[in-house]
Amino acid sequence: MFNFKTTTTTMASNLKNISFEEMQSTLVHLFLKYGFTQEKAQLLARTYTESTLDGVNSHGINRVPLFISYIEQEFIQINAEAEKAEGMGSMERWDGNLGPGIINATKCTDRAIALAKEHGMGMVALRNTNHWMRGGTYGRRAAEQGCIAIMFTNTQPNMPPWGGKDSRLGNNPFIVSIPRKKGHVVLDMAISQFAFGKINDYKLKGQQLPFPGGWDDEDQLSTYPEKILVKERGLPIGYWKGSALSMILDMLVTLLSAGNSTSKIAGKEKEIAISQVFLCISQDYFRDTDVQERLLQEIIDFTHSSTPMKEGQNIYYPGERTLETRARNQKNGMPVSIEVWQKVLELAS
Repeated sequence: MFNFKTTTTTMASNLKNISFEEMQSTLVHLFLKYGFTQEKAQLLARTYTESTLDGVNSHGINRVPLFISYIEQEFIQINAEAEKAEGMGSMERWDGNLGPGIINATKCTDRAIALAKEHGMGMVALRNTNHWMRGGTYGRRAAEQGCIAIMFTNTQPNMPPWGGKDSRLGNNPFIVSIPRKKGHVVLDMAISQFAFGKINDYKLKGQQLPFPGGWDDEDQLSTYPEKILVKERGLPIGYWKGSALSMILDMLVTLLSAGNSTSKIAGKEKEIAISQVFLCISQDYFRDTDVQERLLQEIIDFTHSSTPMKEGQNIYYPGERTLETRARNQKNGMPVSIEVWQKVLELAS
């Protein structure tokens, strides 16, 4: 019998600390129970746990129960994997066959890296796949292999176009990563002010959003997660500019993958069969990597030199706070919702 003994420290009334090792071993057991191979169970468990370690619970441990429910409803095919459908030199189209999003995204990231190592630049456009959870996972994976990466995905409609009342756009996460010896630069952002997983994270913590994140059922911008989640109408970043960017990303990912657009995803029972793009540029082809490191540091130092508006605050480059959070959680354990953790333990038992 698997041992679910938990040694945790209560941080708040609804949070507890879980160690990396405990979470990963629990999730491996859970995914094996649901029929995944040892290799795939390890990959899934590590990815969910690393996202939680980095403080992205919304796309880490909090998503596990929903992932399992999709498996139980057969929206996700556990034995399916992405397969190459079409090759065009340094560009390829792949079909995800409705396999698990993490497994498909990892496979396509690695293929885009391999194409970049061969051609200087490589792109894999993936259709018919599922949620990749935290997009930054794949940007960081590319950076660790010496590749600059640009990646994006479409989603179900969860934002109204600017001036509209009904959701017609996805919050279409967008990732850019740049390798750096002192810590990779990783931009991972939804085109909504807050990803809906993040909004739900605030709800689980019993907190309001620090800024308006969407419209309530009375068409008013709100900081209350519960009110925003009623109709899931997120606020685009930059208002009309974010609205336009979301549409452009949906156009690009649909055309490049020959897959489903947000409009097609809207007609499905759940958010499945989405489309994604993985573009990698290998730094192996550049002979001035030392110069590149200096230029990156120049930009970072100039940005850090800005005086904070509030005393005691810091200025960060994309991905810098993640490194701090990871170090803190490695030392103290990962703060996790008691409710979510209990659900995971029940699923795994």
